[in-house]
Amino acid sequence: MSSDKQASHWQLAEVWGDTVDLKHLSWSILIGIGISVLGFFAASRWLSSVVESRQLAHAYAMLAGLAGCVLAGVICARIFPPKRVVTEEDISSNPEWRAEVLRELEQQPGGLGSVSDLPPVVVQELKELKLYELFVTPGTSRSRDGQ
Repeated sequence: MSSDKQASHWQLAEVWGDTVDLKHLSWSILIGIGISVLGFFAASRWLSSVVESRQLAHAYAMLAGLAGCVLAGVICARIFPPKRVVTEEDISSNPEWRAEVLRELEQQPGGLGSVSDLPPVVVQELKELKLYELFVTPGTSRSRDGQ
């Protein structure tokens, strides 16, 4: 099966801001439950024979179950690779994008401000990033350096 057909068969959903395959999510939940519960019961059984206090044995067994959850997370992360493809595109040199960003900044509370109000170290950083000219160049709605 080609990767395009395989990708179209995925049942994707957004969970906590990340894209997941529902089949892999289901398997991950089952693996997590299995390992954590097994770890809890195994530790509970072993600790009840070693520790005198039943409550203390139960508390330590819960820690073993929690460690099982972490172990299951590591296992599932290895088994099921990410489904998203991250691509980066440098759009910072696009004048339309820059103008849009400046408009959004001007609409923020306090406005865009003035370059002359910035500390020298910030001005130097803007120059190193080649952003200084963007904020002092006329041609936007107002001059950004107070001139």
